[in-house]
Amino acid sequence: MDRNGIPLTVRLTAANTHDATQLLPLIDAIPPIIGSRGRPGRPRKRPAKLHADKAYDSSELRRALHSRGITPRIARRGIDSSERLGRHRWVVERTLAWLLGCRRLGVRYERRADVLQGFLHLACALVCLRFLGPRLGV
Repeated sequence: MDRNGIPLTVRLTAANTHDATQLLPLIDAIPPIIGSRGRPGRPRKRPAKLHADKAYDSSELRRALHSRGITPRIARRGIDSSERLGRHRWVVERTLAWLLGCRRLGVRYERRADVLQGFLHLACALVCLRFLGPRLGV
């Protein structure tokens, strides 16, 4: 998610898959950021910072993010408190609540993963439309 809560990319995995194993494929799947034309310099390909909770605290992930040019803001286990991430984390939790507001995603009625992936992309499109609609006059 970006800082406004718009999903940049989504990935459907099994329920028993740890989130930290899916971080780098998600980062690599983010489409290039298209800025306004005429700005000096090369356009960014990825976000500048990544905020994450203690589940993502590993030196391998930090090195991989640094190699991609992303500054990791990850709470450290046993050192940092999770309260410092609260102002960034609530945006993610709010967007996840919006996605789970679509009942077919909260309770998995679909057996086929491709159908569920389609519903997930549709829900993300609805979140984007809900956010961008007033700005576009929709």
